[in-house]
Amino acid sequence: MNTVTEQKSTSFVDRRENRDSNYSGPNRRQFRDSHDTLRPEVRELAEAVDEYKAVNRRRFITYEELLSVIERLGYHK
Repeated sequence: MNTVTEQKSTSFVDRRENRDSNYSGPNRRQFRDSHDTLRPEVRELAEAVDEYKAVNRRRFITYEELLSVIERLGYHK
């Protein structure tokens, strides 16, 4: 049984950690190209949210996180 476990662990390839890849295309999780047609203030918010998500390694953010991004941009009620 131990050899079966060893075989499974050695055959697994974590592609997220593959540093030898020559892929130089865009990161599919980011949608920066779609911001081109937005109004300037909306584009600024979208880029700030994208940056927050990238820095914090988050795919989705909560409303509280969104509010903190908006406040960092200088908006207040």
